[in-house]
Amino acid sequence: MKVIKFGGTSVGSANSILSVKRIVEAINEPLIVVVSALGGITDKLINTSKMAASGDASYENEFREIVYRHVEMIKEVIPAGESQVALQRQVGELLNELKDIFQGIYLIKDLSQKTSDTIVSYGERLSSIIAAQLTGAEWFDSRRFIKTEKKHSKHVLDAELTTALVRETFKDMPKRVLVPGFISTDKTTGEVTNLGRGGSDYTAAIIAAALDADALEIWTDVDGFMTADPRVISTAYTINELSYVEATELCNFGAKVVYPPTIYPVCHKNIPIIIKNTFNPEGAGTVIKQEVSSPQSKAIKGISSINDTSLITVQGLGMVGVIGVNYRIFKALAKNGISVFLVSQASSENSTSIGVRNADADLACEVLNEEFAKEIEMGEISPIQAEKDLATVAIVGENMKHTPGIAGKLFGTLGRNGINVIACAQGASETNISFVVDSKSLRKSLNVIHDSFFLSEYQVLNLFICGVGTVGGSLIEQIHSQRQRLMQENGLQLNVVGIADASKAMFGREGFDLGRFREELAEKGKESSLDTLRDEIIGMNIFNSVFVDCTASAGVASLYKDLLMHNVSVVAANKIAASSEYENYRELKQIARQRGVKYLFETNVGAGLPIINTINDLIHSGDKILKIEAVLSGTLNYIFNKISADIPFSKTIKMAQEERYSEPDPRIDLSGKDVIRKLVILAREAGYRIEQSDVEKNLFVPDDFFEGSLDDFWKKVPGLDADFEARRKVLEAGNKHWRFVAKLENGKASVGLQEVGVNHPFYGLEGSNNIILLTTERYKEYPMMIQGYGAGAGVTAAGVFADIMSIANV
Repeated sequence: MKVIKFGGTSVGSANSILSVKRIVEAINEPLIVVVSALGGITDKLINTSKMAASGDASYENEFREIVYRHVEMIKEVIPAGESQVALQRQVGELLNELKDIFQGIYLIKDLSQKTSDTIVSYGERLSSIIAAQLTGAEWFDSRRFIKTEKKHSKHVLDAELTTALVRETFKDMPKRVLVPGFISTDKTTGEVTNLGRGGSDYTAAIIAAALDADALEIWTDVDGFMTADPRVISTAYTINELSYVEATELCNFGAKVVYPPTIYPVCHKNIPIIIKNTFNPEGAGTVIKQEVSSPQSKAIKGISSINDTSLITVQGLGMVGVIGVNYRIFKALAKNGISVFLVSQASSENSTSIGVRNADADLACEVLNEEFAKEIEMGEISPIQAEKDLATVAIVGENMKHTPGIAGKLFGTLGRNGINVIACAQGASETNISFVVDSKSLRKSLNVIHDSFFLSEYQVLNLFICGVGTVGGSLIEQIHSQRQRLMQENGLQLNVVGIADASKAMFGREGFDLGRFREELAEKGKESSLDTLRDEIIGMNIFNSVFVDCTASAGVASLYKDLLMHNVSVVAANKIAASSEYENYRELKQIARQRGVKYLFETNVGAGLPIINTINDLIHSGDKILKIEAVLSGTLNYIFNKISADIPFSKTIKMAQEERYSEPDPRIDLSGKDVIRKLVILAREAGYRIEQSDVEKNLFVPDDFFEGSLDDFWKKVPGLDADFEARRKVLEAGNKHWRFVAKLENGKASVGLQEVGVNHPFYGLEGSNNIILLTTERYKEYPMMIQGYGAGAGVTAAGVFADIMSIANV
């Protein structure tokens, strides 16, 4: 024998109720069907009764809509004829009763709890009569055998009496039975009561347990329990199996698939609960049972949440060591029917925090202030207030108790994403870790947990890319070409949620088509500014977010501090911030450490070469950098490798610009400013406190060439060709090469043009390559050498890509 229950959406329309008919008729074994009211009718009954009680005559319009829903439902699902007429008459009698009740409420302008319970019972009574006629099942009135008693001003099930009555009622049951869910009667007075919102599930479970059913099926409008709320997390998926404990925990914390009390009756009889979708009957659904088939599955099964949370904290030094404080708290709340779903207490006994629904918060504060009035007056306990507009999140899974470090990973992940945990609780069973956050952080919390605990198919990084020129454009192309491979091989999804250039910016949680991002930016982008960038990125408050700066803008670099403070990691190809005043550099690094996010700028020196990472690895392993010698300008190396009798100095500069090795304004390279910035960054990463002004400069272009406009420069620079050619000939005769060398030694930094001979490591440096020699305490006799491409949009973009991948940690 099987008990199946259909929710309001399953009987909410003609199509859905016909699906119910097909599902019921396909089952050959003895069957008890429990149905809810038509979708939305319970709320309409409550609203209509409130309108009548307030003297609002428009309640009649609401009532007419209730009548229309039921009459039209009958017309659509029952063929015209005697059966339809008989059913219309039966339903009409109930609707006339309901009309009289509403009219009475309107006349006396009073709505008691007893009357309200009677009114809402009509929803299930009406729907069940229609469903019984449609399926050919025999209708049984659940008010005859579901009995409640009053405790703490609420109606609760009398389990012993109800079980006896259910067994008596169905001892000779027909093959197919249909009963209304939700409704019951008081065992003493016989007055109509109910089992609470969602109580139809409970009705089905009570009957299944009393009759030792083979299974309890709950048909609803979802495929089963999901790993998280799919409205918030698009990658949430159906959980195949849950234990009774896991399902209970998820239900208690907001997963509205099953009414929480449903699980208890069937759990003790080891009756499996199967959640199925009326609109997708072929789906596997979720099976809830004693033990799951794959105990070695993921540590957590799902995430649930309660959005309307208030946190009430009872605190004071007068509580320390005093026995019975918590007893008084919970006794006072219980007497007033206030449910507590979270408790967090400091081991010092100085404070106890409790989580309640927002609707109960004011009453809870009132009764607790009354209970502890004497202690509050004496200053032993602080006046009790509620912190509202919070959300409670729970991660659930029986395997958590076998997996060390779950709590550490949870709170570390939340912290790195800037989510403040206000209170937390974990039971000794370790099947549930619950915590309270600001409601504004709920979406982000759910996403980051779903991602970090591998409930999502892919780990996600959300990227904001600023600057889509040579480097930024190349980076987006690389991400576009590598995206599928990273998802398949590394389980990593790079989601570009923001793109900006100097004039336009666009943002979207779902990301953009990187194959046509320039067209989208032109069509959909809004006016870009520093304020827009900052406000949009911080306001989006998206999890695992990374800001990628592919500009050379001081303004964009000024945003790093705000972004890091809001737990947005920063990857910068822009050298300005890391080479700015030392205090600013140090502050950015410190904020990143404190907030648990990343500030990475490997490409600031050597494009894609792993120079900064190598220095950091050496220092973190206990080595010390004694000396740095480097050719750090791919542009200048290109120039001095190209200069010849046929190619004068001025032409090599133009060639470097055309090949996109130089900055748009090549004077930045020629002035040594770019190399100075790079040397300052390296020195700082090596542990030295150096400013740009501390670097000694030995330049090869006179100062006056850097004055005026870029056009002025291009006009004047050929004037240097003759001098450079004369010097080049001397250099060539001595079999030497020019190299613009950056050096750090004994804490002193310098840059300048040097002549290097055949035996020098820098002599054979080709094209735009960079080279760096690191002399350390370990590598003293034979310095460590790093060499490779040091300029070019492609390799720089690849270096930025590598920094992004290091944040993903795959």
